Amino acid sequence: MICIQTSENKKVYFASDQHFGAPTYEASLPREKKFVAWLDAVKQDAEVIFILGDLFDFWFEYKTVVPKGFVRVLGKLAEIRDAGIPIHFFVGNHDLWMRDYFEKELNIPVYYKPQEFEINGKTFLIGHGDGLGPGDMGYKRMKKVFTFPLFQWLFRWLHPDLGVKLGQYMSVKNKLISGEEDAKFLGNENEWLVQYCYRKLEEKPYDFFVFGHRHLPLEIDLNEHSKYINLGDWIQYFTYGEFMKTFKLKKADS
Repeated sequence: MICIQTSENKKVYFASDQHFGAPTYEASLPREKKFVAWLDAVKQDAEVIFILGDLFDFWFEYKTVVPKGFVRVLGKLAEIRDAGIPIHFFVGNHDLWMRDYFEKELNIPVYYKPQEFEINGKTFLIGHGDGLGPGDMGYKRMKKVFTFPLFQWLFRWLHPDLGVKLGQYMSVKNKLISGEEDAKFLGNENEWLVQYCYRKLEEKPYDFFVFGHRHLPLEIDLNEHSKYINLGDWIQYFTYGEFMKTFKLKKADS
């Protein structure tokens, strides 16, 4: 477990599901600029920043090539890290082909599954949220294919101009990948992430479960001591999480 203790007047920030590049680079550019402005604002009092996946609508790392674009957000992340502010990045279902580019180029650790953190004495389980809990078997099968080393090796042999174009098309068009159905609240009994949290609480107590993926800003009390938070997105809601002693969901300034 990674322990974080904030300095006086410092905060921990969380954001997820920006999906830059969707539906096109041009259409997502205003959202990228808005997110960069938010990063520029929160760096003033940020102790740590968590980015919980799907920063890009499609991302695949070849050995010497990464997708073109996103220079504003990548530059801002580099600036924040160079200023000494830690950033933790969790891959989502759109950027699950991320490897070591962020770690080598930006000094940002990358996580592929939920991780435990202790922040100001409170226990957190943090992750993107895709493929967790019961159900969603179609996506789980597809994720196994996409993360299978042979599939990735074969895809890497495609020329980047073809591979990235194909990946972008699949990401936007295929609902199993794009998550177009994720922005509908299904009720606690049908919310896979809620059920996942209840199962994890049977193993050990947590104060907060923080996830993305659902594209809905949600705060659900699991019991009197534990809460599930979903961060929403930067497509419709432009919401983020802020933590000092308590967790708050907020909306970015227009």
